[in-house]
Order: sequence, then C-alpha cells, then structure tokens
Amino acid sequence: MDNYITGATIKRLRENKGMTQDELAQKIFVSNKTVSKWENGHGLPDISLMEPLAKALNISVIELFSGNEVRNKNRAFNMKKVQFYTCPVCGNVIQATGEAVISCCGITLPPLEIEEAESNANAARETEVTIPHQLHIETVEDEYYVSTNHPMTKEHYISFIAAVYDNGVDFVKLYPEGTAEARFKIARAKFLVMYCNHHGLFKISI
Repeated sequence: MDNYITGATIKRLRENKGMTQDELAQKIFVSNKTVSKWENGHGLPDISLMEPLAKALNISVIELFSGNEVRNKNRAFNMKKVQFYTCPVCGNVIQATGEAVISCCGITLPPLEIEEAESNANAARETEVTIPHQLHIETVEDEYYVSTNHPMTKEHYISFIAAVYDNGVDFVKLYPEGTAEARFKIARAKFLVMYCNHHGLFKISI
C-alpha cells in the first residue's frame, strides 16, 4: 500500500482543503490520533478506508493514489483545450474538454501531448518527399477530405484522425493495413489532430 499513498500525501491533500486532522477524522469515523499516525508515517489507512478518505478530501480514489488533485479549469468548454487519451492495452481512445482523471484497463492514462505538424500538400507533391506526420487536405464542396502518406502497417500506423470544432469533436478511428483518410465538415472546424502509435499526437492547423 505504501507504493500508492503516503502520510505526506494525506497531509498535503488535507491541508489543501483547509481541514484539520480532527475534521478529517470525523468525516471518515476514525480518531484524530489515527490520522496523525498516518501523516507521521507510523501507519497507513486500511484499503477499506480509501473510498471514504477520497470522498472526505473531495477527490477520486485515483487522485488519492497518485497524490495529485485534478480540477478541470476549462469550465467555458474552450475546444482548443480538448485533451485526448489512449489506452496502451486495449487501444481505447477517450477525449475530454479539459483536465481529467482517466483510467482504462486498470491504468491511469496521461493526456497526449500535442505537437504541431504541417499540412502543405503541394510542397509534398513538388518535392515527392513523403512527410510521415503531414496531412494532405483538400476541399470537396462543404467538406475537408484529408489523407496521409504515413505507413499503415501492423507495427506503425495512424490510429485516428479528428476534427476539432468550436462545439465538439468529429472522430474517425483508423486501423492497421487500412486507408489513412477521412472526411470532415468544414463549418466551424478549428483544427485537425492525428495520432501515430509510435510518435504521438499531432495538430494540423486549417
């Protein structure tokens, strides 16, 4: 258990909430001496107390184990701050409008870091050089038709492409040995993202 939570973590989270040891103890029905022992490293909470302790501190159990309190600061739902998460076990893709605690297959997932990529299809044609993390974007009536020359092998491929709008996300899942292309409505689109299973998430300005 001491691999997941320490007395110092409990103390810091308690103090962040402006709570005394006695106030925390009352919320989880233990004595203030018990809380003091935890914080001084002379014992740890029983596993049965994890959920009540997290609830008393107004955080999730995952946050309690990690020692980090997560709060979504994007209350205005600015889609430019959208976050993507991928599970390395099952390949599940999850999106959130801001900071969140995301868990899949028993793993707490970190948000994917976005890198900037270019989308100059003409340059790619003129030089005949394949740019692995570049999207070719064409306008077809009221849609963007996007594609990439990125490899789509079983070992190295683009997992998804998504269009981020000012009011949501349009997501297209891709698969190894398949085609790396998608269509998105132009109206209200702000930028595109694509995820390479080897090199991470790339943002493409429109």
